[in-house]
Amino acid sequence: MKFEVELISNETVKPSSPTPHHLRHYQLSFLDQSSPKTYSPLVFYYPLKDDHDITEISNKIKTSLSEVLTLYYPLAGRVINDRFVDCNDEGVSYSVARVISPCSLSDALDNPNLNEICNFLPFELFPITEFILGVQLNIFECGGIAVSLCISHKIADALSCILFAKTWVTFARGEADQVPCPEFIAATLFPPKDDIGFDMTAAVTKEIASKRFVIKASVIEDIRLKHQCNGERTPDDCSPKRPSRIESLSAFIWNRYVAAIKDELLEETEKGYAMIHAVNIRTRFEPQLTEYTFGNISRCSIAILSTGKEYGYELVKRIREGIGKLDMEYLEKVKQGEDKYMDLLLSYGGGVMMRGGQYISLSFTSLCRYPIYEADFGWGNPVWVSSATLCYPNVVAFMDTKSGDGIEVYIALTREQMSKLEADEEFLKAVS
Repeated sequence: MKFEVELISNETVKPSSPTPHHLRHYQLSFLDQSSPKTYSPLVFYYPLKDDHDITEISNKIKTSLSEVLTLYYPLAGRVINDRFVDCNDEGVSYSVARVISPCSLSDALDNPNLNEICNFLPFELFPITEFILGVQLNIFECGGIAVSLCISHKIADALSCILFAKTWVTFARGEADQVPCPEFIAATLFPPKDDIGFDMTAAVTKEIASKRFVIKASVIEDIRLKHQCNGERTPDDCSPKRPSRIESLSAFIWNRYVAAIKDELLEETEKGYAMIHAVNIRTRFEPQLTEYTFGNISRCSIAILSTGKEYGYELVKRIREGIGKLDMEYLEKVKQGEDKYMDLLLSYGGGVMMRGGQYISLSFTSLCRYPIYEADFGWGNPVWVSSATLCYPNVVAFMDTKSGDGIEVYIALTREQMSKLEADEEFLKAVS
């Protein structure tokens, strides 16, 4: 279904109180600097009753946004030379749009198209604008709203985006006294560099197909069971620890991807295979960082594969080994600028989120178990929370279904590879 959205208004919202002078200079960390210049989108969908006043809703969104910006003051500033944020209170973008088609929210939620969801966003995801944050209120003519936000990846990772949204809706409900304060210490943990030597945005392209698939809880359980063992399931061939949902689904999607593009792998040139997972490293510090530590506090783990055809527990084990290397010893090397994995990341073409050179890779990221469905502005929890299209090929993103037991899988591949994956019988049996 094609979404038709008409912009009604656009304005700039500034913090409700000025940022103190001593906080005007927010230093980006090395991990911020090395993050792509793209926006991270979230869209929250709410079915409203007839007695809701849209003007009142819009005013509540604006007022609470202005108030939360006093805590998250860097979002209202401007990034200068990829080095720091001038926290000048110039504000964030706020727009209101009328959804002409589909008429109702329920129609929009019926097998939504990721490209069409982008119409609900305040910006295109790439290139970024002067604004670090943008919000858009989308009003369905036959009832319901969708509230979207885009935060620059240059300043925040997924967890920071989600916890900002959680704090924002708490302000909207008039519960500001219950809000934890964010901690802006990223540059202390990972000091910035004069030249990081690469541009993660180089791999961004619109010449990809992004699609969303849903895997039900019962199917996930079957996949987890298959990935706990290999072959005949002998004691030496099984994991004593049950694979997680993300480990199992990552392994499953990798296997189906490799099977789908097998004709591309018949070339006689030697290839390398790698599975990359974005990992929240707040809990890997000693002592652990609070979840409200703001910024890009994540790194990529890399599971190097010998043949690309590994499966079952063997594949899960490789994933775990890669993630296990992101320990305190590794983080100390990153802090000192001695990231031994950076050369490998660069060999994938300036970012492992692409298929480049002789490497076959998929990058995985997960928003599962994050509180995305707790975004209650005062009119109830969202009926659905979505992302939008992805900016990179060879990326897989996981999000919980509203029930919390199923998983939505966002996949971005070249159009040709997406067609091959969608023709894979085992993949089709698993997704809906």
